[in-house]
Amino acid sequence: MARAAFAVAYNRAIDGVITAVRQQVDGLQSVDSLWQLHDFLSIQRHVIEGRFDFRLDGILFVFASLVKDGLLQFEELQGLDADKMGKITAMARF
Repeated sequence: MARAAFAVAYNRAIDGVITAVRQQVDGLQSVDSLWQLHDFLSIQRHVIEGRFDFRLDGILFVFASLVKDGLLQFEELQGLDADKMGKITAMARF
């Protein structure tokens, strides 16, 4: 259940990056804009690889962050025990 929710959020994040890249590609006009696209992709790769680290010792923080940023809905975490859901809910508020 947790891995499925994690995968859903990961795919949403990737879709967001793809959408942003498509918009930037449409605006490529110069070598500077090309290098800006390269920099954007490098940053996004770093952010996604760092954020989507499925380690159980920090997964509640990751889920709270994903909920807070709209990449995951609480309903998609159904099946987690009430204590974990309570912690995720509390952390997502900040």
